[in-house]
Amino acid sequence: MTTALRVPEELSARVPVEQRGPGLERDSVRLLVSRGTEVSHHEFVELPGQLRAGDLLVVNVSPTLAAAVDGRIGHARVVVHFSTRGDDGRWAVELRDPDGRGTTRARAGGPAGTEVHLPGDVRLVLEEPLVPHSLRLWWGRVSDPDVPRLLRRHGRPIRYSYTERDQPLSVYQTVFALASADGSGSAEMPSAARPFTPRLVAELVSRGVQFAPITLHTGVASAESHEPPYPERYEVPPASARLINAVKAGDGRIVAVGTTAVRAVESAADADGVVRAQEGWTDLVVTPERGVRVVDGLLTGLHEPEASHLLMLEAIAGGAAVDRSYEEALSGLYLWHEFGDVHLILPDEDPHSGHCSSNCW
Repeated sequence: MTTALRVPEELSARVPVEQRGPGLERDSVRLLVSRGTEVSHHEFVELPGQLRAGDLLVVNVSPTLAAAVDGRIGHARVVVHFSTRGDDGRWAVELRDPDGRGTTRARAGGPAGTEVHLPGDVRLVLEEPLVPHSLRLWWGRVSDPDVPRLLRRHGRPIRYSYTERDQPLSVYQTVFALASADGSGSAEMPSAARPFTPRLVAELVSRGVQFAPITLHTGVASAESHEPPYPERYEVPPASARLINAVKAGDGRIVAVGTTAVRAVESAADADGVVRAQEGWTDLVVTPERGVRVVDGLLTGLHEPEASHLLMLEAIAGGAAVDRSYEEALSGLYLWHEFGDVHLILPDEDPHSGHCSSNCW
């Protein structure tokens, strides 16, 4: 993907589509469809017509947390983004500076021992960087171990400067979100699934499209530095693994809804593309060199040219196809980010050769 492409500021989706005008719903966004370098333009409600009976959509059921909490270091105000809960009870956190507009800007993390005072007389102490080469995210220990309760009482959804105003947490939940028994969830919404509505899901099911739930709790994005993804907790349950393998053995296509779904199923696949039920942590980064073993297609948002997610798109579709689709998205004035339009990548099938097997692009 060429980084020469620049996304104009006016193409940032500043509010959810349902707030842009009367009669609009979540599925009122636009849908860019690419098959190889062939691109077509649609509305998201036309998604059922782009899929076929026997296809399988892999969806992330992780709920979104109210992961941003105000705090203080001494007399200085900070905002803590709670990213990921570790197995030892610590949390990976990012400290941000308020920018005076209701959003935040990046700040240097650390040093170790820094104490952040949070609401309810709760304290957060930074201990060590999450990864040695980056000081953005730190492992920290919270004096009250019930962090989900802290987030419910005092947190709000993470919001970046391209958005217009704060939104309620419900705006950041997808139709597939399921509450976790331990309060775990995603620091940022698995946003590719946001345009789905119950009505659209029902229509897809009536047409023979199936759904396989997985869970991947997404951490805080690298909004400024576009770092590659770091380890995240995931689960591919046995029923979903069986369904994915059965569809792959037949004529259906595996279409991941979001890059998080790709990361989860590819982490659970062996070298032959057989998916096993698994849970734990994944540090997999899907690149063109690594390729994909399971997914045939991807439904995703539009990513900035510097974003590491574009390597995953190139692994699925190829660089020429991604370049072509992004040129079309820019010229067509598609909207970017979590409230924006979506992109469906499908296999480039030769109409004279019948069904294309997995990953033949």
